[in-house]
Amino acid sequence: MIKPEVASYGSWRSPITTDLITARTIGLGQIALDGEDIYWSELRPSEQGRTVVVRRTANGQIQDVTPAPFNVRTRVHEYGGSSFLVVDGTVFFTNFADQRIYRQDVGTKPQAITPETAMRYADGIFDRQRQRIICVCEDRTIAGREAINTLVSIELKKDSQPQLLVFGNDFYASPRLSPDGSRLAWLTWNHPNMPWDGTQLWVGEVKTDGSLGDTQQIAGGLDESIFQPEWSPDGNLYFISDRTGWWNIYRWQDGNVESLTDMKAEFGRPQWLLGMSTYAFESANRIICTYTQQGTWHLASLDTTTSQLKPLATPYTEIGAIQATPGRVVFRGSSPTELTAIVQLNLTTGIVEVLRRSSDVTIDAGYLAMPQPIEYPTADGQIAYALFYSPQNRDRTAPEGEKPPLIVKSHGGPTAATSSSLNLSIQYWTSRGIAVLDVNYGGSTGYGREYRQRLDGLWGIVDVDDCVFGARYLVERGKVDGDRLAISGGSAGGYTTLCALTFRNTFKAGASYYGVSDLEALARDTHKFESRYLDRLIGAYPQQRQLYQERSPINFTDRLACPVIFFQGLEDRVVPPNQTEAMVTALGAKGVPVAYVSFEGEQHGFRKAENIKYSLEAELYFYSRIFNFELAEPIKSVVIENL
Repeated sequence: MIKPEVASYGSWRSPITTDLITARTIGLGQIALDGEDIYWSELRPSEQGRTVVVRRTANGQIQDVTPAPFNVRTRVHEYGGSSFLVVDGTVFFTNFADQRIYRQDVGTKPQAITPETAMRYADGIFDRQRQRIICVCEDRTIAGREAINTLVSIELKKDSQPQLLVFGNDFYASPRLSPDGSRLAWLTWNHPNMPWDGTQLWVGEVKTDGSLGDTQQIAGGLDESIFQPEWSPDGNLYFISDRTGWWNIYRWQDGNVESLTDMKAEFGRPQWLLGMSTYAFESANRIICTYTQQGTWHLASLDTTTSQLKPLATPYTEIGAIQATPGRVVFRGSSPTELTAIVQLNLTTGIVEVLRRSSDVTIDAGYLAMPQPIEYPTADGQIAYALFYSPQNRDRTAPEGEKPPLIVKSHGGPTAATSSSLNLSIQYWTSRGIAVLDVNYGGSTGYGREYRQRLDGLWGIVDVDDCVFGARYLVERGKVDGDRLAISGGSAGGYTTLCALTFRNTFKAGASYYGVSDLEALARDTHKFESRYLDRLIGAYPQQRQLYQERSPINFTDRLACPVIFFQGLEDRVVPPNQTEAMVTALGAKGVPVAYVSFEGEQHGFRKAENIKYSLEAELYFYSRIFNFELAEPIKSVVIENL
């Protein structure tokens, strides 16, 4: 056995390179079943971030369906989701460049079926009886007016004008048609709620001409979040509600709502994307579902007659995008040792078959750090949750007595959660000798509605407390070097990062990826979906303008005295570049070491391989200069002002 080489933390040579992470990795998204064929979407950084629909036939052949340059991605709510559907081998999809719906029959080129206008479409279903698509529509035809969201129907012919079905509220999602085509269910909500705060589930009768007749509200309200309505094969309506404080499964039958699960577990997720799926019908009497407890997702079979829930054994701890047909379930799965994959489980034999991996890369377990779930005390006697990754590299060890630097990760959202899945961007750090703490701060999902609401009115305080207390917890236990603590986050996590650096003195450096620095600017200048999100997280604007000012790092750059590196997409509509650039200018004028890396053509989150690669390397270079460790391999330098 080869004795590990002694090298300082941060200076370990690692086989987990940025080229390995980006060049051979794809993003796996939506899944659809059509007879025996399985379809899914692939985001390909090596193709400039293009998303492609892929088909796997019954005999195992895999091929692209949508040709270049088509990019299957909708911009409804800006975050999109559910951008394609499949009907008897014909694929209907939204193209990113023009946001039109295209029809692609087998062996033909895609043909647009919606007119060339400022409309966006998503979350479509097929009305077989009337030969039309029913979907969410976002109307942006009048410049300067807030987008109008509706449910529409679209005929399957060229330049088909969308026909209004449901309108009047701020947002719509999840149109679902009963098996006999006689009833349509949907979700709706209004400002200032987000879909995880409160939504309504409605059902309407579909008349012979395709319009809606009588409608009624089935469930939901201002303080009840409904998720993923679905009709069973025998015509009963199921949905997920958090009315007990936990997202559980319910059924509407004969005019009554009844619970099928009653667990302190989450069967739902925050609906950032349209078309999210945590359960599916294998048959009228059997649901295949997934739920999370203490940060781990489980697969289970639910008998709709007896309400008996039985676990289904899989090696995965993160499960989503569930689709099922009799005898099988297809889902997206991953674990601490397995990258995300499209997986098929035979429900009769229990055999798990991997259909597509997000990467063919194989990494020796000796280079992989395993996530250690931790609970720790935080402010006001509360408990917070996180995953801790110790440095791990089979070929390297640190000098005796040295403790590793730590990067605290604050996830985006903020209504979201971190994942135990194998994440090469985390292993990039740990295999080089840098520890990582991935925090599920108060406000995160997966721990019930009460934990989720800990952030209400306290964004920039509770999340920061939980990141700070997490870092201190590890320092006190001798796990990390208290003089080399960094914090990094993207979007909402970038805001937490900037608040921690500005209003606390625990961290010595930070990295903000398209992070919010000016809450007032965010309230005034962001897209419709999130335009009132801050009402709950901070307070009503402009009535509580003072709170916005007090919690905006841009107003307190005099308190920020440690180095920061900023990353920004120049086409970001969620957090516009002017926020980041104002922060960079202020820090530069103050004399604080600061670096700014911007990317043309990128939006909220980086999709191009070269930009993902450079941002990781730039962050590592930045820490090497700030924390004074030698790099094991040469990487492109970054201009750091005032250093």
